[in-house]
Amino acid sequence: MNNSYYADWKPRVVALDIDGTIVDHEGGLPEEMRRAIRRVAMAGVPVVLTTGRSWHATRPVFEALELPPGPAISSNGAVVVQFPPFEVIQTHTFDPSEVVEKVLREHPTAALAAEVVGTGYRITQPFPEGELHGDIELVTPEELAGSDVTRIVVRDPNSSDAEFIALADKLGLKGVSYFVGWSAWLDIAPAGVSKATGLTKVVSELGFTAADVLAIGDGRNDIEMLTWAGRGVAVGDACADVQAAADHVTGTFAEGGTIAELERWFGRTRAGAGTRLAAIV
Repeated sequence: MNNSYYADWKPRVVALDIDGTIVDHEGGLPEEMRRAIRRVAMAGVPVVLTTGRSWHATRPVFEALELPPGPAISSNGAVVVQFPPFEVIQTHTFDPSEVVEKVLREHPTAALAAEVVGTGYRITQPFPEGELHGDIELVTPEELAGSDVTRIVVRDPNSSDAEFIALADKLGLKGVSYFVGWSAWLDIAPAGVSKATGLTKVVSELGFTAADVLAIGDGRNDIEMLTWAGRGVAVGDACADVQAAADHVTGTFAEGGTIAELERWFGRTRAGAGTRLAAIV
């Protein structure tokens, strides 16, 4: 949308990705960021965390921001919760058996994980330390494939994001969606499910529409959300595809790009020390 549109526009809902948008890739939440987001909430504007993280990994950020009770979207839109108190509002699942078989055929060294909503993961082999939190259960690929899931995570720290983009192309699976992370991390979700579909439900129930939403993100899994929202903003660290999908590109995370975008609509904050949170996709 052009600048004349935004002259008469103000966000009525703010949707925020977490990793790379409000915390750095080591999990650091700057105090200035926390204050900027608190200013939005104190203005009475709903702040909806909209992330690829599991709910288990989203909750510490929700609590650190001291957000009022409300909805949050995790697992790239496959899980919508209300918190506090914790209540699962919506989940989307799929049968992972074909996914597991094809991934391991194309990339036999990959580690696979299936989210257990609210508690942790079931995994076929260990992930790099610190990437998955919660209750972790080691299972066989056959056991992982034996029941419906909200998503399958594919990880190989010895590969690159480019190799995982190629892997997603090779899989050729129907009935699922793909999101490649900033590293060799592939999320496989139910077909048609994205952060935008989760937001459609949440924003409608809040009494607003997509045109009322300011969305900020930095990852490939944010593209649908950025194109859906009335104002989609890419953090300056985002790759070219994400930036192209956005209405505006702000500064990098280190430059305070997210903070600058929030201050545009909700005033300025004062800088301070940072808080460290687990960086879990």
